[in-house]
Amino acid sequence: MVEGLLQQAERVRVESTLGLDSVAQTAQGQYFTPGGAAALIADLPKLPRDSLLKVLDPGAGSGILTAAVVDRVCRERYGGKVEVTAVECDQSLLPALQRTAEMCEQWGLDHHTKVTVKVVCGDVVLLQTGLDAELGLDFDLVVMNPPYKKLGSSSWQRKALEPLGWESPNLYSAFLALGVDSMRDGGQLVAITPRSFFNGPYFSQFRKRLLRQVTFNRLHTYESRSTVFADTGVLQENVAFSATKGGLHGDVVITSSHGHIDEITSRVITYGELVLPDDPEEFIRITTDDADDDAVHRFASLPASLLALDLKVSTGKVVDFRARDNLHDSPQPGSLPLVYPGNLRNGQVEWPRQIGKAQAFCLLGDHDRKALLPYGYYVLVKRFSSKEERRRVVAAIWDPTRYQAKEVAFENHLNVFHAGGVGLDRELAWGLCLWLNSSVVDRYFRTFSGHTQVNATDLRSLSYPDEATLRRLGRTVDFLPAQDDLDQLIEDHAWRQVAA
Repeated sequence: MVEGLLQQAERVRVESTLGLDSVAQTAQGQYFTPGGAAALIADLPKLPRDSLLKVLDPGAGSGILTAAVVDRVCRERYGGKVEVTAVECDQSLLPALQRTAEMCEQWGLDHHTKVTVKVVCGDVVLLQTGLDAELGLDFDLVVMNPPYKKLGSSSWQRKALEPLGWESPNLYSAFLALGVDSMRDGGQLVAITPRSFFNGPYFSQFRKRLLRQVTFNRLHTYESRSTVFADTGVLQENVAFSATKGGLHGDVVITSSHGHIDEITSRVITYGELVLPDDPEEFIRITTDDADDDAVHRFASLPASLLALDLKVSTGKVVDFRARDNLHDSPQPGSLPLVYPGNLRNGQVEWPRQIGKAQAFCLLGDHDRKALLPYGYYVLVKRFSSKEERRRVVAAIWDPTRYQAKEVAFENHLNVFHAGGVGLDRELAWGLCLWLNSSVVDRYFRTFSGHTQVNATDLRSLSYPDEATLRRLGRTVDFLPAQDDLDQLIEDHAWRQVAA
């Protein structure tokens, strides 16, 4: 049996990674695209029928995405011409990339398609923003699996993009930005990236500019974090997508699979369902089934915001590495409770608790009081949920009546619901806690968030039942019921009231 182009390129990819330094890979945010994912990505765009297709593959690695695109073109566009510019900064990968390039050119000859692959050794950011910018701005298709690496506010890559109007907190978003700028109007951007830019304040400026530059056409999500890049160590939730520069808003095709070799489900949504027209944060939302649709429609019927409820949510004020002198492993005379995410158990706070974290906060001066909140009920939500937790949104109650303390300190990895810097009353606090722990909230949250972080901005963006409904809910129980029982409580005391 003759080996196909993608199979040849996959073999080169695997061989090229064997001798690489894993520490250096992590430092560069370098993760290679498996053949199955490459094939899916290459199938996302619409191929133009012109005689020439100009393709940019930035951060090309061993060239498997280039191979996947060439393979598809050769199957669908006989007699055409393809010019690929494949850029890679890691010199150790250039022999593998050149090998794949030669395979692609030969494959084109064998399939009546003129294929040329130009291998460029260099940094994409420099090549697109430096004095010697040379890659061009007229590509028909940009295809990428960009590196994943945070960029500090003073990083040169971040600074280099600022004159172009892009705010890029991660190297993958920098690649996306440069990909957009490299395309002609009507060109298509195809990429596989983390879903982290879909929501939250961290990517807010980038997301809003991206949505003004391109129109999403197709998005593919993976139900499994671990299978897509199983041999690369990436466990982030990823999304593959295609988007058109300057395209008109229309229907969007949403597809989903468990991994990259499983059966794919498909559905079509309107652009207004992908990005809600009245959402000031412009979150990108993906509904993959009817249950997601139901959650979105239910939330659209809710009457209240946090502002309407006269509530606020903020991150905890204690950053432990900056307050080491204030912290103690166990309660001390005159100390105050310090609450970490690890103290949250079954809807309530267990304090003190042996979690390997300090449990007491001591005042060393009046300036330390700014880290405290006064006596009262507070609703706490973990900013980061663990992989083992079924829900992304995990909420609990700080019940002041259980502890002999007039003030309390919350660590920075917690979101804290409060009423303008003071506590809530018991009924409202329990109603809010029960609501946040419901399955429908969790499902709705997952439509726009693909990672385990829960930002205060995310919680502010949610709609809520009105105060009377939350109080009625809070009077039902003072503990967290089993999930099915909790969801039934929410159905009886919240959704039926909304429907009425």
